[in-house]
Amino acid sequence: MLTVTNLGLQFGKRVLFDEVNLKFTPGNCYGVIGANGAGKSTFLKILSGEIQSTRGNVVIEPGARMAVLKQNHFEFDEVSVLQTVIMGHSKLWSIMQEKDAIYAKPDFSDADGLRASELESEFAEMNGWGADSDAGEVLSNLGVKEDVHQKLMKDLSGNEKVRVLLAQALFGNPDLLLLDEPTNDLDVETIMWLENFLADYKNTVIVVSHDRHFLDTICTHVVDIDFSRIQMFTGNYSFWYESSQLATRQKSDQNKKAEDKKKELLEFIARFSANASKSKQATSRKKLLEKINIDEIQPSSRKYPGIILKQEREAGDQILNVEDISKNYEGNPLFSGLTFSVRKGDKIAVLSKDSLAITTLLQILAGEVKPDTGSFRWGTTITNAFLPNDNTDYFKSDLNLIDWLRQYSANKDESYVRGFLGKMLFAGEETFKSCNVLSGGEKVRCMLSRLMLQNANFLILDEPTNHLDLESITAFNNSLKDYKGTVIFTSHDHEFTQTVANRIIEITPNGSIDKKMSYDEYITDERVKAQREELYAMAV
Repeated sequence: MLTVTNLGLQFGKRVLFDEVNLKFTPGNCYGVIGANGAGKSTFLKILSGEIQSTRGNVVIEPGARMAVLKQNHFEFDEVSVLQTVIMGHSKLWSIMQEKDAIYAKPDFSDADGLRASELESEFAEMNGWGADSDAGEVLSNLGVKEDVHQKLMKDLSGNEKVRVLLAQALFGNPDLLLLDEPTNDLDVETIMWLENFLADYKNTVIVVSHDRHFLDTICTHVVDIDFSRIQMFTGNYSFWYESSQLATRQKSDQNKKAEDKKKELLEFIARFSANASKSKQATSRKKLLEKINIDEIQPSSRKYPGIILKQEREAGDQILNVEDISKNYEGNPLFSGLTFSVRKGDKIAVLSKDSLAITTLLQILAGEVKPDTGSFRWGTTITNAFLPNDNTDYFKSDLNLIDWLRQYSANKDESYVRGFLGKMLFAGEETFKSCNVLSGGEKVRCMLSRLMLQNANFLILDEPTNHLDLESITAFNNSLKDYKGTVIFTSHDHEFTQTVANRIIEITPNGSIDKKMSYDEYITDERVKAQREELYAMAV
């Protein structure tokens, strides 16, 4: 158990949160949510002891072991992969180090023998003899191949390091597991394994994530940082979101009687309790929701941006034809012979194990990169708009936000331009900020303002949810579901892809798969799985 009492954190006059009183108990998974800058990662750092709070206490049950997902990808560069994982169990690792040092002594004494015997006993109790195989199993489950296990960390790629550090946190069954954005850089199969692992985990998990599907799958509770407070709510993210929206609507409805409001809330809880059977955490969450006090359901102070995507003109029947295009990178094929036609109303999610292949394809369609072979042809009625993953080149000037957005607007009127910035929550003095000092999330919100101005009937979106908070992701997700035009996109956000895409194209160096189906249908279809395995096996 982990207990937080009267916790507060203040930077100068700014109070991040205050009077926080929470209990985290075994068998539950707590998803920490809040707007960008609310203090989610900071809260985890206080719990782990990495930083000190201004006031209050964090108390861990005596003897409990805490593991934290490390964010420093260079901390273990001179250590082997397998050893890095085992180092996640610090007590076991220290016993191994002391034991080895004693046995290496040239003047081994009787006292050394007694100490070595004590260490061997502790080592055996911790299943130390199985540490290598246990660490190897976790690594393999996270997609780190066996031939990498003895390499030094410095010789790994960035996403391989992420997986090793995640394995380090999971190793040895810690009593308390703190994870900050654990799904970053993981493919869908690895995320599914992690979801199953955490859903079955018997100890305490506290996680920060922007992945709504991940939070819905694993969480029994939501820890919401809002109003400079931190409050705990029963249920997963969708339950929290829908309940806060319901409470907000009820708050604004002054004429609704108290009995009607209570009835509506109880019906809402009953509906979500019934739907809990869809989750891996079904039994425990259903019981929790049935016991919920309706006073827990409260409106949120969150502001959701107004993302409204319109078409200046409706597209004709001819949209896009791609004929036999190929592209190599540093002598290796990203894709070859890629051919497909886009139909009106298609919302296509592009998948690949190689993110560079997807980005390159989208850049080709946007006219930023030329294919090595082949061609593509747009319909005469099509106007396309591109939202790139890397938007660095758009923000190299020192223009303020009004003048920055005015560049992309046919209507130069300041109030008109301000309106689009306002929809993305830039108001007042914020609109005079220089565009080159914006955070990653602010830059994406500016790019979304630009996207709305274009009124295109075909959208090309490369990882559009990167750097956005949950509120912006939800608003963008809803706008794309309602958008009447055609979309081709890629996203690591499961919920975003599942609710937007009606067609999936997966590209490999040895061909492609093209299916008219939802994302969930695609990743669970056995025939598709077999086809994917065959294509990727050809690449080995």
